[in-house]
Amino acid sequence: MHPVFLVNGVPASGKSTVAAIIARRMSLPILTVDTIKEAFFDHLGIGDRDYSRKLGRASYHAIFSSIAGFPDGLGAVVDAWHKFVPLDVLEAHLARAGAGPVVEIWCHAPPEVCAERYRARAAFRHAGHPPASYAPELAELAARATPIGLWPVVDVETLAAADEDELILRIGRAAGLSPEG
Repeated sequence: MHPVFLVNGVPASGKSTVAAIIARRMSLPILTVDTIKEAFFDHLGIGDRDYSRKLGRASYHAIFSSIAGFPDGLGAVVDAWHKFVPLDVLEAHLARAGAGPVVEIWCHAPPEVCAERYRARAAFRHAGHPPASYAPELAELAARATPIGLWPVVDVETLAAADEDELILRIGRAAGLSPEG
C-alpha cells in the first residue's frame, strides 16, 4: 500500500505551499498536476480550455500510474484540484495505485484572496494556464468549493503561514501514523 495525501483546493488556495511542507516534513515525493501538465503543454502544444482539461486528466492518470509503480510503503503528496475529475475516476485511480491510507488536506482561503493570488501569479505562469481574466470565475468556484470528504480531512486555512509541526501532527493522526491516531 501507498499512503496518499491528497492536497486539495481550488487554484490559488495555497495547495502548493502546503504540499511542499508536507513533502519536506514527511520525506515524500510530491506529484503535481500542473508540473506534468506543463510538460505536456511544452511537448504537445497549448489549446483551449477543453484541451487543457484533457491534458489535466492525462496528468492525473500519470500521477496515479507513477504511484502504482512505487516500492511498497512509499507514499506521495498529490497536489491538485481533486474535484476536477469525477469522484468515481479518482476512486479508480486510488485503487489502481494501491493507495492507503488516504488523507485529504483541504486548503482554502476567502474567494477574493484566491482571485487576487491568481491574478498576481498569472503573468508568471505557463501560457497553457487560463489568463488573469479567469480570476472572477475562480472566485465563484472558491465560494462554493468543499472538500471531497470520503477520507479523513485535515482543514488548512491558508491566509497565514501554517504551523508546520501542528499540521504534520494532524496529518499523522488522520492517517493513523501517530500514537494518538
